[in-house]
Amino acid sequence: MRRAELGDRALRALLRSARRALPAGLAPRVDALAQAGDRLGLGVSLVGGPVRDLLLGRGLLDVDLIVEPRTGAANEPARRLAEAVIGPGEAIVAHARFGTVALAGPAGTIDLAAARAERYAAPGALPEVSPGTLEQDLARRDFAVNAMAIPLNAVARSGRAALVDPLGGRADLAARRLRILHQRSFHDDPTRAFRAARLGARLGFRLDAGSRRALAAALAAGAFRAVSGERFRAELARQFEEADPGRGLGFLDAWGVLAGLARGLALAPEARRALGRLGRLVAAEPAERSLDALEAGLCAWLAPLAPAVRRRALERLALHGRPAERVLGFPALARRTLRALSRAQSRGAADAVLRGLAREELLALAAGAAAAGRRRILRHAREDRALRLPVDGTDLGALGLSGPALGRALAALRRAVLDGELTSREEALAWARVRAARAKGRVARA
Repeated sequence: MRRAELGDRALRALLRSARRALPAGLAPRVDALAQAGDRLGLGVSLVGGPVRDLLLGRGLLDVDLIVEPRTGAANEPARRLAEAVIGPGEAIVAHARFGTVALAGPAGTIDLAAARAERYAAPGALPEVSPGTLEQDLARRDFAVNAMAIPLNAVARSGRAALVDPLGGRADLAARRLRILHQRSFHDDPTRAFRAARLGARLGFRLDAGSRRALAAALAAGAFRAVSGERFRAELARQFEEADPGRGLGFLDAWGVLAGLARGLALAPEARRALGRLGRLVAAEPAERSLDALEAGLCAWLAPLAPAVRRRALERLALHGRPAERVLGFPALARRTLRALSRAQSRGAADAVLRGLAREELLALAAGAAAAGRRRILRHAREDRALRLPVDGTDLGALGLSGPALGRALAALRRAVLDGELTSREEALAWARVRAARAKGRVARA
């Protein structure tokens, strides 16, 4: 039986376990915030995605809290609450426009937002916000499964159930559906379609029929045209950080969203498969490595499409400069590189083919390559790319090599090491002396 289907007694027990489900180290800070809220007359509730995931039995990765004045108006309640508990090593990052703050410390980050109501002056515009109640805050959210809250302190619990679910989110969890809260939801914020795709792919949920009709109406009305390319680009960047970005893009394709962004934009079957592999490759990247998942994802996604479609897509996403050039040029680069790789007979030769690629290009290339080529590309990415040579440019310079001759010597040395011809610093230095002597001989003859 799924957790969303538990009876009331089991549900209350589950809600009592919310504290234990919080990310490690953050539970004491949440306790401190709840207690400070009681002193200040501020309700503190866990809200949104963490509540959804708790009911689904999933691990909690984030802590999102709503702060609600319940004994009169309070100026900047989220910031006031954070300031009441801030400790050594913690910092408050405020976003005054939306009344939100982040309390960041060694154990992680807790996001706090003042309970608010909002209205949209025009389709696709950013919302205008005003103070509100917890129930009003839940009503402004994207889907019913994200519109539930668990009151964490006495002020928040007063007059409320253990689970605040005014819009039927718990029933939607049981039905595994995503349902918008009003018919103009996608008109107000078209980027909700991207969030629906991410959640649908991540949780195995489907957008319900009424929500699909509302999305089609927003597309037909031109609501998506009012949204900036930067906002859509930010949503796609999140999509490409998912475990299987192709699945979410498949939803957007089926719903007509991709074609609504740029004429001819679609998800080709080969791109869908490549993106599934790319999601796993991106997830396996060490955290300390710099990687632009958006650029890698765009390379893999747009490669099978016509050049004109790629250009229109990048224009709509307001992507320019070197990243756009790499995405536009990736299909030709991939064909050229894979041909050269098929002719490379050794590990060192493969390294020479791949070493000049940006990491984003390398992972997109691996995602779309056949199995044998993919293994060679990934070996280069994970092992050979970070190779430390037994001697360096300073050593070769001391032997008299400089300029282009030094560059050629380093490239040849790298290839010899990867091919197992040189296995120690002594062998590498002996090799370099011979190379330097030959270079001096050529200079003397000239």
